[in-house]
Amino acid sequence: MGKLNFKNLFIKSKSKKPDTLCILALCLTLFLCLVGCIMVYSASSYSALKNYNNKYFFLIKQIVGVCVGFAGLVFFYFFDSAKLKKLKWVLLGLAVLGLIMVFIPGIGFSNYGATRWIRLAGVSIQPSEFAKFALVLFCASYLSENYKNIKSFKSLLLPLCAGGLICLLVILEPNMSVTMCLGLTLIAMLIIGGISKKHFLMLSVPALALVPTLIVIEPYRMKRLMAFIDPWANPKGEGFQLIQSLYALGNGGIFGVGLFNSRQKYLFLPFSESDFIFSIIGEELGLFGACIIILAFVALVACLIKIAINAADRFGALLVAGMACLISIQVAINIAVVTGSIPPTGIPLPFISAGSTALVVFMSMIGVCLNVRRKSI
Repeated sequence: MGKLNFKNLFIKSKSKKPDTLCILALCLTLFLCLVGCIMVYSASSYSALKNYNNKYFFLIKQIVGVCVGFAGLVFFYFFDSAKLKKLKWVLLGLAVLGLIMVFIPGIGFSNYGATRWIRLAGVSIQPSEFAKFALVLFCASYLSENYKNIKSFKSLLLPLCAGGLICLLVILEPNMSVTMCLGLTLIAMLIIGGISKKHFLMLSVPALALVPTLIVIEPYRMKRLMAFIDPWANPKGEGFQLIQSLYALGNGGIFGVGLFNSRQKYLFLPFSESDFIFSIIGEELGLFGACIIILAFVALVACLIKIAINAADRFGALLVAGMACLISIQVAINIAVVTGSIPPTGIPLPFISAGSTALVVFMSMIGVCLNVRRKSI
């Protein structure tokens, strides 16, 4: 790991000129984090004052998350990504251990009917967020080492078992949205890694069949599906959150009602600072502001794709491509949920939603991507 030197942080190694791709990716990340801090405060100030007697409660946590996340970004920028390849089994094991620990009484704890968090040294951590990073790293490492045999189904068994185990532990929490995100990211990485069309169909068909199965076996998921089909059939029950989200987006119009002027944040829209923060963005900043945020995500993913294409080695390319897939899939699911395009399921908007664990993990991922870029120029 090189010596920390902010003066040369994004200087090209040969030309000694600033690398515009690195700078753009960093600026987009910090922009999204800044938007996140502002919108988390706006969306949560009333509920935080009511529940915690401190309207800055969620904002303070978000700022701490950004600071720790930025430290992670800088650390991984200087940490040789090739060394991560050697740690794939260790990090995968830690991810699985963390997911198991959520079910251990005294360590894991439940909230809103789900057991997704562990408390260590007074700090709440969501292991499924770390599991995303670990799975992408493991798949990138394995696929880069076995690319010559990737057409063989036998060579796919290990990443499928690793991904299947993580998805199983996450769905048991239960957390279907993160399970879908992990599953789709795994399939996307296998496609990028070069699996055959036959194997793609063999994996896609069961995966698609599994989604309705998971919905049918859980009564609360069936209720959510019914709420998605017709939220006004039960406007005070399962359909309440989606209706309030649509009210927020509709109320925003083209240019919004103005920053900090949301009406839905006054306890009308549940989880307005986390899973449904995009609804508050749409209400306060309108369609124009919402499109700016979407374009920022598109630009960031485009930067990561370009970094992946120009990576110095196969592992770096797959690692960055996997992280780009993860970010884009999670953003797509979140926006689809709040706009009523898919059945309601809780998943945060990367870099923006309240949640320090996700913020630290995603910012650290950007640091890894920038390190790959640093090694390729």
